[in-house]
Amino acid sequence: MEKIKHLYGRAGFGLSIGEWEQKRKLSVSQAVNELFTKALATPPLSPPNDPDVEGFLQMSEKDKAESRKKERRLVVLQSAAWIKRMSDEKESPLLERMTLFWHGHFACQSKTSAMAGNQLNTIRKHALGNFRELVLAIAKDPSMIRFLNNQQNRKQKPNENFARELMELFTIGRGNYTEKDIKEAARAFTGWSSTAKGEFIFRARVHDYGQKTFFGKSGRFDGTDIIDMILEKKETAQFIVRKIYRYFVNEDINEKHVQQLSNSFYASDYDIAKLMQSIFLSDWFYETKNRGSKIKSPVDLVAGMMKNLHIEFENELALVFLQRSLGQSLFNPPNVAGWPGNRSWVDNSTLMIRLNLPAYLFNSKEVNFKLKEEFEAKRQNKITRRLTAKVDLNPIFTQVIGKDIEEQVDYLSTYLLPNSGKIPMPLFKRITRGKSEEDTTRLVLLGLMSMPEYQMC
Repeated sequence: MEKIKHLYGRAGFGLSIGEWEQKRKLSVSQAVNELFTKALATPPLSPPNDPDVEGFLQMSEKDKAESRKKERRLVVLQSAAWIKRMSDEKESPLLERMTLFWHGHFACQSKTSAMAGNQLNTIRKHALGNFRELVLAIAKDPSMIRFLNNQQNRKQKPNENFARELMELFTIGRGNYTEKDIKEAARAFTGWSSTAKGEFIFRARVHDYGQKTFFGKSGRFDGTDIIDMILEKKETAQFIVRKIYRYFVNEDINEKHVQQLSNSFYASDYDIAKLMQSIFLSDWFYETKNRGSKIKSPVDLVAGMMKNLHIEFENELALVFLQRSLGQSLFNPPNVAGWPGNRSWVDNSTLMIRLNLPAYLFNSKEVNFKLKEEFEAKRQNKITRRLTAKVDLNPIFTQVIGKDIEEQVDYLSTYLLPNSGKIPMPLFKRITRGKSEEDTTRLVLLGLMSMPEYQMC
């Protein structure tokens, strides 16, 4: 039971109460098989609409500014729609989790809704596939091309931004390449560009077809050759596995486990699904030290809460405000290194919102959404929005109504908290004394979800 809770907390975004009742008695192998079967059978998202480039060019400057503003709104609404998918029982939790991981790994800002949608579809397609194909697809992704200025990468005037981040952050890591390698790789990616509609295009006239020397080998390499040579290095498998281990298992790395996983990942020709299955089926993944050891990201917290309480937000921008106030806006990472994660999620500007969020949702309160960047800049701006949401507790009532207070606290803490730990039973008894059965359950839920332990997974 504890293992299943841990698995779905890391390989997905937790479980609804109905899912918890269905799955908590599964064996680990049954649950893992179910997760992968559903992920691999999930159809792709519908492609986004093509932008009207000609219409945009004919607009006045005022109308162009308004169009850009509309696009920014569409991008953030896409981020809200994605969080809803993460919490939707009909969707694949593993596919959405892997897509979120790679979205943070290949950190990139998307300026238009079409490019954001296309990049998301690209990552989803390869999230559990072959890492080589994923890297190549990202190298051809228009959002990434524009974010890292490969649009300006031309022969005789190469731009090194993408080549540098490809090696430093996306594949092999620092210490495994030279500045010369970056310069030669940049030459190989010249001409990898995008159209005004946000589609990949190879501009042959600006590509450098000359001889290049990369990792000690010489030839007329292009970008595909560079990616292949990077992945020939075992250090690349080690770099990726270490990052996956920190994200899915524990920030405190077990070098023996990483080495074993890296060897098998490399031997499989970078099969992501096999790597993740190895992790989720291992005994050490479920060790006590790995359970409840990670702080939930804002997206984890909100998506999980939506699952737990069957939440529907009445304001379509509520999920946008929550992302920004908690410090994680999808499609808009702080920089190309992505979100630092873990301890960085909790600071003076986010802790009170996190701990009070259950109360806001239960009571549909007006909240001062003071954004993280405003707090750090000590600005006085206030964005107050009513966090109006429909919370459906009927599935939870079905499971606990009729139980006494101790039974309710025991059942719901086992369901909601990664490690039940010390539950303040006298407090729960005091605050629920004389309350109706439904109000008692509401107060128990509110108390448990307001505990620091609920912030962990």
